[in-house]
Amino acid sequence: MALMKVSGDRLVVEFEGRERMWLRRDGLTVPLAAVRQVVPVGQPLREAHGTRKGLQISGATKIGTWGLVLGPRQLVAAYRGKPGLRVVLDRAASGEEFDELVLSLDDADRLAGLIGAHLEQNR
Repeated sequence: MALMKVSGDRLVVEFEGRERMWLRRDGLTVPLAAVRQVVPVGQPLREAHGTRKGLQISGATKIGTWGLVLGPRQLVAAYRGKPGLRVVLDRAASGEEFDELVLSLDDADRLAGLIGAHLEQNR
């Protein structure tokens, strides 16, 4: 499962084994200034929509890019029974190709609070 942390003024996501294979990347780093919204979600599998490139095991796992034809373009690493976050990004400010991150994270609530506090502080 992905690991997310706040490091200075950056949001850093690190992927593990099969996520690296399906996402074709080790991780992702975006400026916190590019984060527009962070929403804790109890069932992150339900957040990924649209045409995809990646792995989908019905009702259990989604890893890859969703929303390829009609956005928003989402980077997804989500698992059944795991809490998660939906992070809305300003694509231009992030320097990445994604509008949203949908990730299962063990400490989703703590991270949502930490990122949310940063967003409030910088409004």
